[in-house]
Amino acid sequence: MDLKELKNLVGEFKADAKKISSVADFEELRQKYIGKKGKIAQLFEVFAKLGTEEKKEFGKKINEMKSEIELEIVDLQERFFNKKVESPLDQFLKTLPGKKVEAGHLHIITQTIREIVEIFKPLGFVRVRHPEIDWEWFAFDALNIPVTHPARDEWETFFVDAPADKKYGRLVITPHTSNGQVHEMLKGELPIRMLGISRCGRRQEDIRHLQTFFQFEGLAIDKGISISHLKGTLDYFAKNFFGPGREIRLRPYDFRFTEPSFEVDINCGLCLGKGCKLCKGGWMELGGAGMVHPNVLRAGGIDPKVYTGFAFGWGVERTYMMKSGTQIDDIRHLFNNNLRFLEQF
Repeated sequence: MDLKELKNLVGEFKADAKKISSVADFEELRQKYIGKKGKIAQLFEVFAKLGTEEKKEFGKKINEMKSEIELEIVDLQERFFNKKVESPLDQFLKTLPGKKVEAGHLHIITQTIREIVEIFKPLGFVRVRHPEIDWEWFAFDALNIPVTHPARDEWETFFVDAPADKKYGRLVITPHTSNGQVHEMLKGELPIRMLGISRCGRRQEDIRHLQTFFQFEGLAIDKGISISHLKGTLDYFAKNFFGPGREIRLRPYDFRFTEPSFEVDINCGLCLGKGCKLCKGGWMELGGAGMVHPNVLRAGGIDPKVYTGFAFGWGVERTYMMKSGTQIDDIRHLFNNNLRFLEQF
């Protein structure tokens, strides 16, 4: 083969290139010219038999022609197909099953909060939001909690290292959502049907307590509100949230911001009243409730001789633990970020 025949080979390639119309045609063209047994490979076999002087010029021309054809093939591939030509391995991999996309879901606490909000909606309760870091006056003084009360001790409440306010005192991480009662009353819009839900903080942690937790606060203020309204509201929530067959009870207690005050218990969802390591005696405390203390109404700018109200505050996590069928025996599981646990709910 001489140099003239090499030039003809390039022309032959270009003529063949104009005829391709499919991936199969393209692959056939590629194999014909630059494949292992293609025309260029055959030229190198001829090249090996040439003498030293002939190899210099002939080898140079072969390399130039090879480069030209290879560039034409790359250009043809990009221009004609606009994609990589699939190899047999690519074609095989396409038949493998795809990896399933892992879809997440709402955290248990978020699910619970949304369910609580929906249950109280028919009663006219509207969700509101109030500060999670608030002044001491809203968290304690306005709620009729004196300076000497144990809840105001630094071993019970998280105080913020910040300058105190002359009127409102120190900043605290709210130990309860009851500060929201005062904020809501100070708006001066009556009657009130409030459902406040936010994060709180206290210096306790065990199987029933967390240092950071969520609480929901219900407040109803109107003319003629009584304990019967409170008991009916709590019964309504218990039947709709915990499930049929569950019972709640009210125990007298001493909360400074309600009078009379009650602890609200439910028969344990883990042992159904038999007694276990979680409830100890068959009943589980959900939170507090009672009629709003006259001093709290006054702090909120409301005349207790005209208006009365009830309030309740329960922990979201503990409330969920008592739901029928959950079988959660340690509140700390809810925040351990263990996917094997969380994905069950």
